[in-house]
Amino acid sequence: GCVPQQDVYRKNMEIGYFVGESFKGKGIATGAVRILESYIVSRFDVVRIYAKVFAHNTASMKVLQKNGFFLESIHRKAAFKNNQLIDEYLWVKFVTG
Repeated sequence: GCVPQQDVYRKNMEIGYFVGESFKGKGIATGAVRILESYIVSRFDVVRIYAKVFAHNTASMKVLQKNGFFLESIHRKAAFKNNQLIDEYLWVKFVTG
């Protein structure tokens, strides 16, 4: 899915996706991100699409990298999940709306 940002961040769009365990490794997420990007560019006036990924989710980072996203920053200890502090990686792609 995609979430348009507001106010001073209105030229930004956050994306997110989930693939069930039995469907992983089949290129589904890579294709879905490509289609979602095309949808966003055709319907929204944004210049920046981004996704936040937990440090352990290297497969998701590969999906973004295959779609032309780059690692912009790492937010150290930004999330608290399963009783652990987790680093969050911010992946970005610039587009023209």
